[in-house]
Amino acid sequence: MPTASAALRAAIHAALVADGALVALLGGARVYDGPPRSAAFPYVTLGDARISEASSEGDVEHQLTLHAWSRQGGHKQAHLIAGALLNALDDAPLTLAGHHLVNLRFSIADIRREADGRTYQALVRFRAVTAPA
Repeated sequence: MPTASAALRAAIHAALVADGALVALLGGARVYDGPPRSAAFPYVTLGDARISEASSEGDVEHQLTLHAWSRQGGHKQAHLIAGALLNALDDAPLTLAGHHLVNLRFSIADIRREADGRTYQALVRFRAVTAPA
């Protein structure tokens, strides 16, 4: 049985590649745990996670960061992808292998231009709580 964290990441990945609005913005199912070297822009990566005990009953709190990467001039595309991530995941009823999703909520998003001057990144953070199945 996968850990709660691994099961949550797998369910999030599955939900994102199945979301028509996000896939349309990305020009394909470009959602990666780690992007291939030749990944075409735009794309989304599953980022860092912070995991902590949420209760004595075995509930686990997850703080997850998703990254949207764009090179289409300006912030607009990064903002649109961040919005699509929010629509796809906020309070989504995901099914997790071996675990139960109590809730999944949007926390905060930051959109910024990277040091190269042409890449934009949206960091979209979510908070989730899982419980043993």
